[in-house]
Amino acid sequence: MSWLARALRIGVPAAALAAGSPTPLAAQNPCPDVTAAASLQGAAAAPPFGADKRFGVVDNGGRWGVLDSVWNHRTALERGLLRPMAADDPDEAEAEDIGEIAVLRDEGDLVRAANIYDLRDVALRFSPNDDGGYDVTHLGTAAWRSPVGSQLTLGDDDSMALDLPFEFTYYTATHEGAFVNSDGNITFEEGDSASSARNVSRLLSGAPRIAPFLADLDPSSGGGVYARSGTDAVTVTWCAVPGYGSQSTTTVQATLLSTGVVEMTLDAGIGLGEAVVGLSPGRTTSFASVDLSDTAGATGGAAAVGERFGLRGELDTVAVAQKFLRSHPDSYDQILIWTDAPILFEAFAFEINIANDIQGIGLPIFEIPADFGSDELSSIVVMGWLGKYSDDTEMVVNDPDTTLSILGHEVGHRWLSFLDFSNHDHERSSELLGRDFAHWSFFFDSDASVMEGNDIEALGGGAFRTVAAVERYSPLDQYVMGVRDASEVPSFFYVEAPTNALPPARRTGSPQVGVTFNGTRRDVLIEDVIEVEGERVPSAADSPRVQRQAFVYVVRGGRDPNPDHVAKLDRIRQQWETFFHEATDQRMTAETRLRPPSPTAATDP
Repeated sequence: MSWLARALRIGVPAAALAAGSPTPLAAQNPCPDVTAAASLQGAAAAPPFGADKRFGVVDNGGRWGVLDSVWNHRTALERGLLRPMAADDPDEAEAEDIGEIAVLRDEGDLVRAANIYDLRDVALRFSPNDDGGYDVTHLGTAAWRSPVGSQLTLGDDDSMALDLPFEFTYYTATHEGAFVNSDGNITFEEGDSASSARNVSRLLSGAPRIAPFLADLDPSSGGGVYARSGTDAVTVTWCAVPGYGSQSTTTVQATLLSTGVVEMTLDAGIGLGEAVVGLSPGRTTSFASVDLSDTAGATGGAAAVGERFGLRGELDTVAVAQKFLRSHPDSYDQILIWTDAPILFEAFAFEINIANDIQGIGLPIFEIPADFGSDELSSIVVMGWLGKYSDDTEMVVNDPDTTLSILGHEVGHRWLSFLDFSNHDHERSSELLGRDFAHWSFFFDSDASVMEGNDIEALGGGAFRTVAAVERYSPLDQYVMGVRDASEVPSFFYVEAPTNALPPARRTGSPQVGVTFNGTRRDVLIEDVIEVEGERVPSAADSPRVQRQAFVYVVRGGRDPNPDHVAKLDRIRQQWETFFHEATDQRMTAETRLRPPSPTAATDP
């Protein structure tokens, strides 16, 4: 059973929701008179990036983050949201090196324009085609099925099983049940209660999915989700469900017809503008990005089909890499991107794995997509607006992190943290992992790793206390990074079934010093990790000890860079080299010069 399936609530049988044949379509929104705003009164203000969204989300499996970047890049070019870079345009500005900082000016070729949500008061029909996929028909103004049926008990990031009264053929498979997920979508085979990014890769990866409004919705804060089964149709309606930490809501309806047709109805009053709408056969890399507002309809072929909407312009990481490498050698492991204006609004920073050729670290093997124009890149880190960081190495910029520990965190995602292990019952376990199964658990003694977890002190009698956080890369981290042999990794532990945490804490929570709790100590050996993940290949003896990184500063609107800002970024760059070397116990070096001398330069005559 997958970790998604383990999170499911008890299913709702179709009989409990049955109400005969579907009623005729009507123009009136059938939702009960419940508003999210009323339910939100008196609620505590949400953290700026969500309770568990302090850092950038890393897609599970690694490869989905890079594919999302590629899909968004290609779609932006097709839809005219991004200006293509001419191959030989003498008037096009290239990167300008100011010291060891590469400055790129955005001329409409680095930041994608917003794709404003335009499906309000609209009905869509997705019909099976001869290719095994779906074509889209625009039905005009919204038409609703009423009544909405029984309310489902769904919380934030939640899922509930739902029996179907008929076999539903979807793409090339037939299903007798489905899962209603709080984040505006229906899946087959398994539910989805993850808190990772609601993006194109989320639509495509994992289970087959129907997404009338894939977004970070929170039914626990207002509105409701309803389901109604008839003899030839099952309808699910999200009624005035707010976005997480927002009073803006969405009302959408999805109907599964026994013929295999899917219909969606989207309300005129939708206040949220960040969403993905479409269908996916699941576990695919093929996506037909279409304009769902086009009254002529669209053909999806055999691929997933849909559209991604965004309220703001977004940095296009593929375009940044392409433009940077047009004037710099293809010799970097990572590109670290900073901007002169806010560009991230749902994360503080994030990392994308571009490729992975390392075995035994919990990531699949995959090659660099040709779109990036590189044969060497392993990942891209987007730090975002320089103004939110400090060149004071002691200043906390996002509790509990400093600028350098955030850099360490995001750079570390090139390798970390994705490890399962064989537990004391000789079963595969993910108890070391916390948020999004891509960070260390709060209750894992990670030796104050920058990848979260804490340094945990055992007080005796099953009592524990966190004493340090976000300081370094632990011996286990260093093993995964390829700079420490397995024989050099001491045993480590996590606390099983923690209770009585003061202040309150949870497995997916951010690190915090001074938290006490009780539980059962479970020691783990590196051999327990290797038993599940396999040995690291290449080993520490054959892994590079230098990580080649380029600091890139993107200036919006073609403006000239502020010299003081560039100087600040260069100070951070130099501080980072020292921090990284010390955080790895002097086992790895960050080479951040744009064009370092070759190793043989000193000996050349």
